[in-house]
Amino acid sequence: MTVHPAQERSWEGLHLDDRLALKQAAAHLAQEFSGVYGTETIERFLDSSFDQFAGRATVTKFLPLLAERFARQRLHALARVEGLHDDGKPVVLFLCTHNAGRSQMALGFFQALAGDNAVAWSGGSEPGLEVNPVAVQAMAERGIDIAHEFPKPWTDETVRAADVVITMGCGDACPIFPGKRYENWELPDPAGQGLDAVRPIRDDIEERVHRLLADLNVPVTR
Repeated sequence: MTVHPAQERSWEGLHLDDRLALKQAAAHLAQEFSGVYGTETIERFLDSSFDQFAGRATVTKFLPLLAERFARQRLHALARVEGLHDDGKPVVLFLCTHNAGRSQMALGFFQALAGDNAVAWSGGSEPGLEVNPVAVQAMAERGIDIAHEFPKPWTDETVRAADVVITMGCGDACPIFPGKRYENWELPDPAGQGLDAVRPIRDDIEERVHRLLADLNVPVTR
């Protein structure tokens, strides 16, 4: 894939390794979305996804990889919104403030339980720098690894593509789109809490995810 000249200019200030990694990411996405989206759209989403993380990252080593993963999610969401992809699977979006604790645990349970029978994403109104390590530890006790996840913002296309939006403490900052099904889960914030305090929050989330899956008629795989 040939990177658009305008995109080359926008990446000029980046380290050589980052520029090469972004070119490779653009090629991956172009191949994956061939026949769905063209080069300009893919590069625009990749560039804006990179910017979302670059402005607040303390460790920049994995920024191109995170940008590629986030751009992929956003492009999949956009394809659903525009009617270019419809697999009939329900889509759920979990939102909290920092996308570091509650929404990440909910996403972990949903993906582990639903498998390929449904689609789930997560986001935050003010994304943190990393997933809460105590939440990671608590989920590991359930045999679910969320250490590979990363805090990210919600975007217009992910909200529009969702059938159900679950909010957890983001209040007025959570996006409201007409015609969407919304549920607000009142849950304590695990930020700054120890493992003993986070376990009940985790267990509450697990029960709520089970009820949500049953309500959506999504078979549980584990």
